Amino acid sequence: MRHYRGMDVTDHRIEVPLDHADPQGEKISVFAREVSTDQAKPWLLFLQGGPGGKSPRPGSLSGWLAEATKHFRVLLLDQRGTGLSTPANRKTLTLRGDFAAQARYLQHFRADSIVRDAEALREHLGIEQWSTLGQSYGGFCTLTYLSLFPQSLTRCLVTGGLASLDADAKTVYRATYQRMAERNREYFSWYPEDFKTLHKIYEHVRANEDELLPNGQRVTVPLVQMLGMHLGGNTRVHLLHHIFEEAFSTTAGGERLSDTFLEALYAQSSFASNPLYALMHETIYAQGDATNFAAEQVLAEFESFTSHAETPLLTGEMIYSWHFSEDPALRPLEDVARILAEHEGFGPLYDLEVLAANTVPVAAAVYHDDVYVDRELSLRTASQVAGLQAWVTEDYHHDGIGDEGPAIFRRLLAMTNGEDPEAAAAQ
Repeated sequence: MRHYRGMDVTDHRIEVPLDHADPQGEKISVFAREVSTDQAKPWLLFLQGGPGGKSPRPGSLSGWLAEATKHFRVLLLDQRGTGLSTPANRKTLTLRGDFAAQARYLQHFRADSIVRDAEALREHLGIEQWSTLGQSYGGFCTLTYLSLFPQSLTRCLVTGGLASLDADAKTVYRATYQRMAERNREYFSWYPEDFKTLHKIYEHVRANEDELLPNGQRVTVPLVQMLGMHLGGNTRVHLLHHIFEEAFSTTAGGERLSDTFLEALYAQSSFASNPLYALMHETIYAQGDATNFAAEQVLAEFESFTSHAETPLLTGEMIYSWHFSEDPALRPLEDVARILAEHEGFGPLYDLEVLAANTVPVAAAVYHDDVYVDRELSLRTASQVAGLQAWVTEDYHHDGIGDEGPAIFRRLLAMTNGEDPEAAAAQ
């Protein structure tokens, strides 16, 4: 245990089966970091967004974590393949064998395996039951946890992560494009000059093929569109304006994209630090049918997002096949991604009968204008899970817990405790 800046920090690492259906087979390592102020408090498991995202690395107690440690010992899980758990990336995956072998390995990196890893940790730590907090993809994992091991859960809190229980990937991405179009219109109504700048950037990269990111990747129109990831935030959305403000610089050879802009674009578009996000992204919707790059398939239905539009709208959490041919960090995994996209053998992630009979208190923040987890699909899920209380709010966007974490956490906790959520949030 280490103590610093008002918190006790303890690292935990266990071995788990790669395939939980084969407990005597290959093992991988799973890491989790405990953060607490009082070890007598009950446990809360934090399920990180993603897929492919490691848990936060807190340098101090702040935000939602500071609020959570008032009530719980918090366990920050590095989901398999991420952080200090056995890594899965372009360097380690190639050691698995051919592309088919790599894809077979990754088929064990979905929510059902993550939840079983969590169960192994719970048993290892001697915890009878614990609560969970799931942000974004962590909410997807929460629904799987409620399906598989409801007896292990005291309560579940979900922020921006009520997944559709039965919609296919195409349905999900049609909703995503629609929400992103609305968010684009809102953003450019605030900053109309940025739309002119975006048009200028597109015209520039169409005419200048020698504009390169720091990793040597060519800047293209679809790559610039990835800046739309900023649109999913409450305050982060306004940081996008600062990126556009410094888009160009004047050089001896004429006007060029500035190093500041290229660095910001690289930070947003490279998957070097989280390749599982790209590789596994559409598998989180797969329950039988192949996804076949669903976001790319339905793109043609949304003309304003296509690269041949005069000023294409900014995209969000969409993964396209070109990511794997153009991003140097993903290029070695291009065939693996194709095999995963074509795979038809992914099993169900949710048990609708178990969820319909759920008795675990669940409170979920559903963000009215969430561009990544559609409100209507989320509310349909809420109606399918017994005892789930949905709080629909227009005050926050997808990563609201990062900006207003304490208030959101207090409200959701109060909802599962049968207390007044308005009074709790205002504390």
